[in-house]
Amino acid sequence: MYVLRRLPSLLATLFAVSLLTFLMTSLLPGDPALQILGAENATPEAIAEVRAELGLDDPLPVRYLAWIGDALTGDFGRSYRTSEPVAEAIIDRLPVTAEVGILAIIIALLVAIPVGMLSAYRAGTRTDKIISSTSFGLLAVPNFMVAIFLILIFSVTLGILPATGWVNFTDDPVQNLRSALLPALSLAIAEMAVYTRLLRTDMIATLQQDFVTMARVKGVSNRRILFRHALRPSSFSLMTVAGVQVGAIIGGSVVIETLFALPGVGRLLLDSVVQRDLLMVQGVALVIAVSYVVVNFTVDILYSYLDPRISHGRSAARV
Repeated sequence: MYVLRRLPSLLATLFAVSLLTFLMTSLLPGDPALQILGAENATPEAIAEVRAELGLDDPLPVRYLAWIGDALTGDFGRSYRTSEPVAEAIIDRLPVTAEVGILAIIIALLVAIPVGMLSAYRAGTRTDKIISSTSFGLLAVPNFMVAIFLILIFSVTLGILPATGWVNFTDDPVQNLRSALLPALSLAIAEMAVYTRLLRTDMIATLQQDFVTMARVKGVSNRRILFRHALRPSSFSLMTVAGVQVGAIIGGSVVIETLFALPGVGRLLLDSVVQRDLLMVQGVALVIAVSYVVVNFTVDILYSYLDPRISHGRSAARV
């Protein structure tokens, strides 16, 4: 029932996302036909042909309805520069971005959960201050600076990981992991700091709850209290933020994929913007935006199952 109640808001959000994506790419200054052809080939006849092919002479609402109608069937059109179907270009490159993003979130959580728990358990001590200061410092470092630093250490100095290039998982799983590790680390470090600080704050509050005090009175070990009693109620906010941070991962992938020469969706978007490939930009932007909305919707649903008070509370509010 909770899923069905949330479904209209999901559909409304997806509609708004598609409309904004179309408007932002359609209302850019300049004539896309002129940008595509270039100054040398931009004769009036050629410009008119390109505008007719892209439907640029139609009213904006008509263009949007035609575009979203085709998009719902999986047809995003063809790139005017490469003649490649936009959907195929995205599908070919999406696994690269997805793998790097998922690996970044996994790395961030694997490090942040134990470090955040340690910081909360040692709250106010030197250990806690070191962890908190380090996390705060990492938040201020842009991911492209982290990427350059990692390349300098692991590729240039140590020579143990490649600085550029990509190997598909089906070709060589080990080399695939090696090619994905540095980009994933570049994205993970900032997320790691966010997760650590968030979990520390929530767990400190949880450790002061009555049920934790009762567990200590009963002689339950600190390890069991941390992992069995305190971690789960403290992880709800962490899970929500992890879903929200998908947007940051996707946004960061544009720069990271360019630095590491990865054939991902982020690099495809950047190249398409530079080349003024209008249909490719619209398709990639829509897929990224929809992915972000769907992931956050999924996290919201999982949150309600982990904490039933969410769905029950909203139902009671309606009554």
